[in-house]
Amino acid sequence: MNYDYIIVGSGIAGLYTALLAEKQGSVLIITKGSIEDCNTRHAQGGIAAAISKNDSADLHFKDTIAAGGGLCDEEAVRILVTEAPDRIADLVNLGVPFDTLDGEIALTMEAAHSIPRILHAGGDATGEHIEVTLSNRVRSSKIQVLEDCLATEIVVEKGEAKGVKALDCRTGSTMEFECRFVILATGGAGQLYKFNTNSDIATGDGIALAYKAGAEIIDMEFFQFHPTALRLPGVTPFLISEAVRGEGGILRNVEGYRFMPDYTPDGDLAPRDIVARSTLYEMKKTGSDRVFIDVTHLSPRTVTTRFPHIYRFCLDHGLDVTRGLVPVAPAAHYMMGGIKTDSWGETNIAGLFACGETACTGVHGANRLASNSMLEVIVFSKRAMEKSKRGVKTKAAAAAKGTEVRHSLSQRQAPKAVPAPSLSGVQQLHWDKVGIIRDKESLTGAADTLAAWQGALPPPTDRPSYELNNLVFTGRLVTEAALLREESRGAHFRSDFPQGSSRWQRHIIFTSR
Repeated sequence: MNYDYIIVGSGIAGLYTALLAEKQGSVLIITKGSIEDCNTRHAQGGIAAAISKNDSADLHFKDTIAAGGGLCDEEAVRILVTEAPDRIADLVNLGVPFDTLDGEIALTMEAAHSIPRILHAGGDATGEHIEVTLSNRVRSSKIQVLEDCLATEIVVEKGEAKGVKALDCRTGSTMEFECRFVILATGGAGQLYKFNTNSDIATGDGIALAYKAGAEIIDMEFFQFHPTALRLPGVTPFLISEAVRGEGGILRNVEGYRFMPDYTPDGDLAPRDIVARSTLYEMKKTGSDRVFIDVTHLSPRTVTTRFPHIYRFCLDHGLDVTRGLVPVAPAAHYMMGGIKTDSWGETNIAGLFACGETACTGVHGANRLASNSMLEVIVFSKRAMEKSKRGVKTKAAAAAKGTEVRHSLSQRQAPKAVPAPSLSGVQQLHWDKVGIIRDKESLTGAADTLAAWQGALPPPTDRPSYELNNLVFTGRLVTEAALLREESRGAHFRSDFPQGSSRWQRHIIFTSR
């Protein structure tokens, strides 16, 4: 069958883009799960936007640039902060129920923002409210949705995206669809790591699809670790939102000591990379696998109404956060790098766009400012649809010479003894050797093992084998980029190169062509 738009993925990026695309032509969503199964519904914090009278686009711009460690694309950031209020209005018109106070949208504070500008819905259920609102709209539209279908290849002819091949995960049959435009909205790759805050669908699928089609992949060494994921034996890591610290939550070590002021003047409201590393240092110092967040000094009503999901989840596991400390530890959270796009969401392949976490617009640089990710989705998805509406297939222009370093994945010497590749093995390897603190020896070992695994994996035949292949491949990109960048910047920290270097104020790009 032939469509105007094929959208791969069904998180907020895929759903929002599909609703926009429906106004311009026929739309097919291909998703390996259901349209309710996505990373977005795990997003607790909210959306950042300068909509209060005390805020401005300029202030939001400065905060984003400061967080990005010198690698933000300033044009993209300016677009993000300037178009934010209009895109928030779009979500309100779609029916997203943002929380209000005295008749106005309520705003809260998060780390590294200079002013409260975080919109939320249902307290700490922002992602879920947005995702449910959009999925209900899609369900009642004429958009065709193929669930339990995994995209396996982007069909490219003469440098132009022409369609998508897919696997029906229920029957094992293969399908091929033609289209004018392909939009990748497959989310991130948090499942690379043993401890992560992501849904199990976050397996780097879009990165692998795009690379193999000839698209450029950029900034993969910058993987953000959230400093506060619930750490309880036998319980999957559950995000304790940054907004908890924004509301006054205090980090304490196992001895009850408030440690963050020892590491930075910003204390508990320092940027995520600093808090994650500081927490790791404190855990090692005290010989523990956790620290704690303390909100017992806040009123119980504030905690239960502002963070109802966190309160209920912890209570279900025997923990009353209004009376006791919450055990937390860092976990992999967000992929700053991804498929390289320009400010219109276009890749270097004509007709191929990317949006959401799988894309890299240049907004986040080396370290994402909290709550800018969902804003990035709605701003750049809108722009992608505006560009495609013109009907002319182009490709993203190359960046200025000297700001990028291009590489291809190199052949590596296989280690003497390598265990068989498995999901748990991939996750443990990345956590141990490509984690919050890195060095040449660990990264080299990981790169060699991943290359050996990639060579040993048989051709994929079902969803689990495709996902494992995609994780191993995406992990290679993360690891090789981290090995190349011999400095510390933003979310990338090398203990053997602990300082930043002006020589590395540039981007690492991988391409197969």
